[in-house]
Amino acid sequence: MNKPKMTSEKGVPSNSKVVMLLSQLEKMSGDDMEKHVGASRHVTGKILHLVQTQEKTRKEVMSKSSSGMEVILSSLENTQDVQTTLNILYILSELLTVGGGRRVGVFVSKGGTSIVFQVLITAGKESPPDEELMLQLHSVLAKVGPKDRKFGVKARLSGALNVTVNLLQQNLQNTKLLLPCLQVLRVCAANSVNAIALGKKGVVELLFTTIVPYSNKNTILLKISLDTLGVLLKSKTNARRAVDGGFVPVLLTLYVDWHRHDTRHRHVLIRKGLLICLRNITNIKLGRKAFLKADGMKILYNSSTECLPVRTLDGLINTSSLIMRKCFPKNRLPVPTVKSSFHYQLPYIPAGGPVALLYNQAPGGQTSQQLCNAPLKKVDDVVDDSDNNGDTEVDTENDSENEEDDKDHCSGNDDIETDLNKLCPKESKCRPFEELKVYKRFFLELSEDFQEYKFECSKSASTTSSSSSFSSTQCPRPIIVPTAQALSPKHIPIPTSQQDGDTTKGQQSQSPPSAPSAPPPLPPLELDTIHLTKDQEKNNQAQIRSTDRQSRPLSQGARLQQDLAHEFEHVSLEGEEPPTTGGGKGVEAEGSPVNSTRHIQSPLLLGGITTRRVGGGGSTGGSDCGSEGPEDERAVLEVPDTALLLPLHDPDLYVEMVKGTQSIPHYSDVAYPDYFGHVAPTFREPLLERVYGVQRLKIFQDIDRLIHPNDILDKVLYDLDLPSSPVIEDDGESLKFNSQFESGNLRKAVQIRKHEYDLVLNSDINSNHYHQWFYFEVSGMQVGTTYRFNIINCEKSNSQFNYGMQVLMYSVQEAISGRPCWVRTGTDICYYKNHFARSTIAAGGQKGKSYYTLTFSTSFTNKDDVCYFAYHYPYTYSTLKMHLLKLEALRTPQIYLRQDILCESLGGNSCPLLTITAMPESNSSDHICQFRNRPLIFLSARVHPGETNASWVMKGTLEFLMGTSPLASSLREAYIFKIVPMLNPDGVINGNCRCSLSGEDLNRQWQYPNPDLHPTIYHTKSLLQYLAHIQRAPLIFCDYHGHSRKKNVFMYGCSLKETVWQSNINATSCDLQEDLGYRTLPKLLSQIAPSFSMASCSFVVERSKESTARVVVWREIGVKCSYTMESTVCGCDQGKYKGLQIGTRELEEMGAHFCVALLRLKRLTSPSGLRNHQNLLDLESDILETHARVVSSCPTTYVMDEDEPSFLEAVDYSAESNDEEAEPENDHSSDVHDNPDHLEQLSDS
Repeated sequence: MNKPKMTSEKGVPSNSKVVMLLSQLEKMSGDDMEKHVGASRHVTGKILHLVQTQEKTRKEVMSKSSSGMEVILSSLENTQDVQTTLNILYILSELLTVGGGRRVGVFVSKGGTSIVFQVLITAGKESPPDEELMLQLHSVLAKVGPKDRKFGVKARLSGALNVTVNLLQQNLQNTKLLLPCLQVLRVCAANSVNAIALGKKGVVELLFTTIVPYSNKNTILLKISLDTLGVLLKSKTNARRAVDGGFVPVLLTLYVDWHRHDTRHRHVLIRKGLLICLRNITNIKLGRKAFLKADGMKILYNSSTECLPVRTLDGLINTSSLIMRKCFPKNRLPVPTVKSSFHYQLPYIPAGGPVALLYNQAPGGQTSQQLCNAPLKKVDDVVDDSDNNGDTEVDTENDSENEEDDKDHCSGNDDIETDLNKLCPKESKCRPFEELKVYKRFFLELSEDFQEYKFECSKSASTTSSSSSFSSTQCPRPIIVPTAQALSPKHIPIPTSQQDGDTTKGQQSQSPPSAPSAPPPLPPLELDTIHLTKDQEKNNQAQIRSTDRQSRPLSQGARLQQDLAHEFEHVSLEGEEPPTTGGGKGVEAEGSPVNSTRHIQSPLLLGGITTRRVGGGGSTGGSDCGSEGPEDERAVLEVPDTALLLPLHDPDLYVEMVKGTQSIPHYSDVAYPDYFGHVAPTFREPLLERVYGVQRLKIFQDIDRLIHPNDILDKVLYDLDLPSSPVIEDDGESLKFNSQFESGNLRKAVQIRKHEYDLVLNSDINSNHYHQWFYFEVSGMQVGTTYRFNIINCEKSNSQFNYGMQVLMYSVQEAISGRPCWVRTGTDICYYKNHFARSTIAAGGQKGKSYYTLTFSTSFTNKDDVCYFAYHYPYTYSTLKMHLLKLEALRTPQIYLRQDILCESLGGNSCPLLTITAMPESNSSDHICQFRNRPLIFLSARVHPGETNASWVMKGTLEFLMGTSPLASSLREAYIFKIVPMLNPDGVINGNCRCSLSGEDLNRQWQYPNPDLHPTIYHTKSLLQYLAHIQRAPLIFCDYHGHSRKKNVFMYGCSLKETVWQSNINATSCDLQEDLGYRTLPKLLSQIAPSFSMASCSFVVERSKESTARVVVWREIGVKCSYTMESTVCGCDQGKYKGLQIGTRELEEMGAHFCVALLRLKRLTSPSGLRNHQNLLDLESDILETHARVVSSCPTTYVMDEDEPSFLEAVDYSAESNDEEAEPENDHSSDVHDNPDHLEQLSDS
């Protein structure tokens, strides 16, 4: 070592005593120290005394400008005298004990670790070694080890590790020396190579000899021994060694002993150390088998149950829970196959497609029939092979001392697109224009001259080219309501009208009458049946009032301001409840939003379509109300007429729409919530506060199934795999389930305990996964009883159900009482990994994956009720058709509305295309030119069926566009809107979560859509390609989506610059020239919409999203403002709605605010275009500031990959040891205020 030059700290007198002593020591270390043994002992002794007694001395030695540490280490390296060495070690021990990590860091930076290792090796050569010297050497190393990142490598390479192991083996009874040796080994064992080497030397077996039953003696030594053993057992090789040595029962026995005797909980750390050893052993399959064989589940279950009342024992409970969940035997789902219960035969099976992989057959040359009938190759077999390929460890010197170093190299987002050629949007005209000319029929507004339109006198007409895609073309069938003794709705044959309603596949337009009119009246009921009656006088009055409001002329000045203020009360949804008609007969419940009623006979069968049955007549099952008694005794129920509050809902019209809906299971039931409609509740629904300990309580109840199997009923109550009779009759003591209606999803219901039920969701058709959306009916409940429901085959690794979200429930009895609404419900809600294993093929080739459980408890308040549960507010395809017909009736002469059929889906359902704009003021050339040259806005929604919130946002957009407010009129005059409100009707109808009937995610097919397998995407993209060819590409494209793991509403866009900044691509300034206008619309929304979060928006382009609508429209069509707008299914953590769960009112409000933002965007981009409306827009700004104020600086809880912080309840979600949760959907976000320097990863649906 180079001879140091002694310096003193600035401001410290040079004649300081310790400085003088260090100078003397420095001179002696330069000469032969053996000649000055006495002097070196004397000097080091004095320095030790000063260090022990004076804090000032310690500061002087360790100051940055002092070379005291270098002098001390140099003396330690050069001295051969044991006493001098001990004095120096005492000095180092004192210095490193006080002062924390900074002083240890100085010691390590000066090479102190290597010097002490060298002294240790030299001392180890003595026989026998000096005990005090070894004790002090290891004491210093124990202090330094945790702070030196290369400590383990240095110890092994220098040979010091062998010295420590030998010393440990020779001094097992010397507790004083054993303690620091174990502390050093604990640090060294953190290195995987060291751990294997120590295992080969017998250290694992050696440590088990140091672990003794309960005793108050040497508890610190026992704690360190367990810590060291726990680190060693992280190695699978050492874990197998422990299993082979029979140490699993030993650990369990010791744990029980300490648990029973440590009644005052003074030795919790020792008990925790024993559990950690068990946890690491059970990381391998052999360990789990040994644990089960030793009855470990029962031992830990019983001990943990006893610990539950003591909050300070949470660490023991959580670790025990993790061990038990890992060792819980893997079970298959209680279904014959993980594939969907329903099957749709595709026109053909593409090679390598998801359906070909699903059936595990070579698709070459096989027809769909051959493929689907071929024998399966046990693709659903589940084997616990999570560590089969990972037990072998390689003994290598090229190891990493700290795994975080390796993670740092791959922490960047590898999914970000780095190809500048792909990042530069370029209009792609790969299809010849001749093929695209057929789509001209969908853009009649671009060539319409209105010469035959009489603007002066034709006030009742709209456009002669308007068309309705849902006008009934077949003869209407009578609506038959059976008498009480008629055939039960459960056994009504499937109506044949689903085939009667088929239309020719392809693009179609149907021309309705030119004047807007109400939907055609329903055919009369048969006289020999019970009639459906509606109070016509109330309806007529409501229609007159509605017409008066719509035709009310605009006035100037105060009247304009009054109307605008009224409009924004509806936009911001802060207005009071709409008035209802007084004097109505029927049920008037307190707080009921609906007073008018309609009378129905139950059970209800409408044209072969049954609505769900309302309980009554004393039936414990809550079905077949009024079915008892003579036929002429008709039980009439008064149910709410929601037309006053829901102008776009008509139950009778809804049933007519259902008749034309084609479903794969041929549904014959209509769910009551869809029939009655949903009136948004007037009360707020806050995020549910998570109860501490609820998750582990539910997990322990699951573990109890294995401990006490005789207590489990395991009674199947509902099973779609029994197509003849999915509803299994029982003795009436259990709940009844059903999901055989549009958008329903529940595959199986199994009663586990008296009031607990396991529920299995159905996979998407032609798929074996995507389990998230649920919608099912429950009846036969007991009032006041708490029921627990477990949805056991969820797939995502986390959920907003862990952060305040509740499920939705719809009570038919409440609806009959005048409160037809979905409400948030459920207590003890949590989402966690369970013991049901996913097959490798269902998990995308990943082994050892498990499903997740969503569990919630609820009770029912109404007798003989029928309730519905849903993941989010349902919005069916038939509801969309009904709403579009109702919107047609709202059309005024000033509105240009056209409804076309873009195409038919695979299932034979029409995909509607809407065109909305303002009629030209006249047929003059100037007005017609302005009409044709309006910019286009292209909107789409519901490509993912389970994202029902997207449809509610779209509903708000459509209602605003068809409104009579000045803002809506100005917006129609500014743009032409082309809207595809439902891109995946088949998925919506059949209760899918993400896919279409092709078994594919349609939002990953935009690059190369197949006209036969993805017709809606193919034709929608063709519309956009046609517009690009005629130089009329949309100004804005926005695809409405829902997000299941984040709060608020936010957008994804596409930006070259922000992608480059995030990925650190080397690019010149010329390559990065980009108009920042893509941020304008999200910024406007953040100012207008209280639920919108600019902080969660992202404009990064990822490789995995290159086939999504947003990226393809940006890259190929050349639309710079191409967005995905994501709406939360949970709630908001900012602004006016902070802490509240989101509802349909807020979602529809978001759709309206999107329209207002477009109007503001028009003013920003073309002020002259709206010069005549300047006063209107100024007033709009004032109203927005008061009604929709948003604090832009409001922080969010957004973090990488998740929207939420970690739980206070520290329960590990992983039920496997080596199961790193890496969801395929990675999330990105950008900074709040136009600062893309700190972009993070988000998910794009």
